[in-house]
Amino acid sequence: MEESRWTQSMLLDFYGELLTDKQRECFDLHYNEDLSLSEIADQLGISRQGVWDNIRRAEASMKEIEEKTGLIRRFEGTRRALEAIHKQAEQIGELTEGSAKGLALQIIREIDRLEE
Repeated sequence: MEESRWTQSMLLDFYGELLTDKQRECFDLHYNEDLSLSEIADQLGISRQGVWDNIRRAEASMKEIEEKTGLIRRFEGTRRALEAIHKQAEQIGELTEGSAKGLALQIIREIDRLEE
């Protein structure tokens, strides 16, 4: 899994409830709120090293869970598949008339609903 802020946010969204409160808060403040270790340490009243340790433990725990469950990987695969089906339904809708066009539009609406 690539190491980006988006990936870190996805880890937190999927597995954040499995962390300790302190780990979740440090991780969220660092990756989602873009605070530095010093800013987080000041805000939480702990050392920079404490913040760093909480973030690293949280990250290790969530990556381990993702390796075992693959929830994010499957979620992304499903999202990409829905995007491809959406595009194909749009193409069908542009090429057809009547009930086939209505069915294509219904498929598009249903995919849009699932993506919300």
